[in-house]
Amino acid sequence: MTLDILTSDLLQPATHGFFTRKGGVSTGPYAGLNCGLGSGDEVQHVLTNRLRVSATIGVERLESVHQTHSADVLIVDTPVKEPRPEADALVTQTPGLALTILTADCQPVLFYDPQAKVIGAAHAGWRGALDGILEATLAAMQRLGAHISRIHAVIGPTISANAYEVGPEFRDRFLADDPDTAQFFFQGDADRFQFDLPSYGLWRLRRAGVGQATWTGHCTYTDSESFYSYRRACHDGASDYGRLISAIRL
Repeated sequence: MTLDILTSDLLQPATHGFFTRKGGVSTGPYAGLNCGLGSGDEVQHVLTNRLRVSATIGVERLESVHQTHSADVLIVDTPVKEPRPEADALVTQTPGLALTILTADCQPVLFYDPQAKVIGAAHAGWRGALDGILEATLAAMQRLGAHISRIHAVIGPTISANAYEVGPEFRDRFLADDPDTAQFFFQGDADRFQFDLPSYGLWRLRRAGVGQATWTGHCTYTDSESFYSYRRACHDGASDYGRLISAIRL
């Protein structure tokens, strides 16, 4: 089956894609293109799915890190060795290296400076975004010769505000960091709030000075046919969930 891939004009001509769950060999709660080796899926199914992604991207292997919801960035100039280092973003200026990020509600963010030929990929959940993973990725790209005003950043499928209910203590953490973040919280039921993660990500990217930034507009929670969602799995009482993959290469 052909893989279903979301792309953005902002990242052209770099080869890239935000892959949906369609087109893989996994079954059960992982049905489709589960690319998470950390899931409980059959390892061979995950490896087959990842091979399909690498073939689509046009590489023999996918570069990845052990994601920990940090603000740590790995600069890559050769294939990443095992054991994979802990980080939540990768950047490179080396052609042929496919940078990948796994998500299941968190923001996958792909970056590109078309003049300097520098790319990046970041895993930006609420914790990583709050701690500065997006800005750290931009800083690492600049160390490779990128210029902030030329960098294009695209947020892929992530959980949207309508599906992201949080408590007052969650909101307080953001307000303590910056009172202006109140704009990303909308009153919900009782003392609950709805948090707009992609708008928060765009705000931080634009405040950092990127040339262009956008969100693809896809919500992982509400579209179960296309996307895996950690929060939806929890609400459904599922034992586990698959992981989506996003990739970019020069």
